[in-house]
Amino acid sequence: MSRVAPFMLLAALAGGFAEAARAPSVLPGVEPGLWEVSRDATGRGARRGCLPDMELLATYAHAGDRCKRTILANSPRRLLMTLDCGPGDFGRSEITVTTPRSLKLSTQGFHRGEPYDLSIYARRVGECPISGRR
Repeated sequence: MSRVAPFMLLAALAGGFAEAARAPSVLPGVEPGLWEVSRDATGRGARRGCLPDMELLATYAHAGDRCKRTILANSPRRLLMTLDCGPGDFGRSEITVTTPRSLKLSTQGFHRGEPYDLSIYARRVGECPISGRR
């Protein structure tokens, strides 16, 4: 089984997050901002990045790819979505809201022909820094 590079989402998308306009949250009560993302529920080895749209967390394994997103369920505590990124490149992601500042992502599918099955933990730690500020 292929190993999806840890924190691919943050590395692939971090450049434009600080300047992105705030998008309405797909998870009511969960705000975009500065989030720590880790593969461990304790937060060990967490990486920080700005998420202007919580839907982007659901595309973790396909970060940077152009995927058609289909929301299957959207409630205050849960987002379930499928991703279609081309032939043999697809996934299904579920974000569960533990608290408005703590989320769990379960995602599985195929990326570049390789299977993946990941659990990701995210914790909101503040607002995104303003780019260009000294």
